[in-house]
Amino acid sequence: MCGISGIWSPAATDPTEAARLTFFALYALQHRGQESAGMAATDGRDLRVVRRMGLVGQVFAEPDLGALTGRAAIGHTRYSTTGSSRIENAQPMVVRDEALGELAIGHNGNVIDAREHRQQLEADGVRFDTSSDTEVMAKAIASAPGRSWDERIEHGLGSLTGAWSLVMLTPTALYAVRDPFGVRPLCLGRKGDAWLVASETSALDTIGATYVREVEPGELLRIDDRGPVTVARTSADRHALCVFEHVYLASASSELAGRSVYATRERMGEILATEHAAAADVVIPVPDSAIPAAVGYARATGIPFREGLIKNRYIGRTFIQPSQELRRHNVALKYNALRGVLSGKRVVVVDDSIVRGSTSGPIVDLLRRNGAREVHMRICSPPIRWSCHFGVDMARKDELIAAHLQVEDIRRHIGADSLGYLSLEGMIGATGATTEQLCSACFTGDYPMTVQLELDKGVLERA
Repeated sequence: MCGISGIWSPAATDPTEAARLTFFALYALQHRGQESAGMAATDGRDLRVVRRMGLVGQVFAEPDLGALTGRAAIGHTRYSTTGSSRIENAQPMVVRDEALGELAIGHNGNVIDAREHRQQLEADGVRFDTSSDTEVMAKAIASAPGRSWDERIEHGLGSLTGAWSLVMLTPTALYAVRDPFGVRPLCLGRKGDAWLVASETSALDTIGATYVREVEPGELLRIDDRGPVTVARTSADRHALCVFEHVYLASASSELAGRSVYATRERMGEILATEHAAAADVVIPVPDSAIPAAVGYARATGIPFREGLIKNRYIGRTFIQPSQELRRHNVALKYNALRGVLSGKRVVVVDDSIVRGSTSGPIVDLLRRNGAREVHMRICSPPIRWSCHFGVDMARKDELIAAHLQVEDIRRHIGADSLGYLSLEGMIGATGATTEQLCSACFTGDYPMTVQLELDKGVLERA
């Protein structure tokens, strides 16, 4: 997760325009991280940074935007995958080189060999202040050979392994980078004379920018007053956009690789209906990410679609809360059930995934307590049996319910009358992509690069 955005606006008449547009782009990316937010801006001479714990609307006030003046800005909203949720790990982070000056960096993804690189840099005398792999990236770049930031970014990232989409800012340029596999999304847009990059197209839509193209896997893009220029490309044997972006992570209003996320999720629901039909009176979603899939399921089966659960809009996504204890409390706070829709009905409830199994059981219980006669759980992705090492804090493998239980055992555990998962082939087919174009390792264990299975998000805390 994490949301990143950046803008280069050389002709702006309002000195706060870049920061304001970045602020609203981050609002559109709030679903990608809720722990902290920050921005860095430049007027061509130096960098100014504001970063705090909390949501975007809590972090930035009018005086902050007034201080973040200049023609360019980058922003970040964090969901922790390496390093705990604390202010030292908030982004953007800034490094300084005596010859080249300052570089601010915002990162979505995960460096899977961050521990080894940190140890080597420490042996070379580099000092670290955080427990984040983003600081490892930043200092690997600052320590790399090269007479320009172009060269140092290319060399520094070339020594690392993992998944990343990055925005970086110096007083003279904005950089956008994706790892060679393209695991995390990043797109390029334009608004008048301004150029923008963002994790998702929904951020471009929010600020009235026009989508131009994807930042390509392995591409290092520099944007300055002359516009965007590809500085370097690094190729991989395959591409591996995270399929879970299609299932859950991305906003339904975004497009991934030119395809509507909403339409993809509808198609997942349609395929799920052919694979796991149920005799029922009503189809309801677990809002919000499963709504399109429930629409597709209902359309394919002819069973009426209804809203049976109403979401409290002021409670965050339970999946990305930083502790299991908070997840358990939030499930009870997050939904209210509609007894008039559910009472006496056989209910198909569609959800995007089951990770730990800690939310599905309470949802089934909530539906029964509000009169559901039968509850048939349908999941528009396969069982998650493997940890993600590329920027999604799903859980350790020993916490994943499907890593230890078969489908029938999971059904009994959550208390549903039946349980059906979308097949791997059905999920991938719904995206319009192929197995070789997507990372589905959390379902299959087939990682696109070598990973260290014993690592967790606290690996640099212990350092």
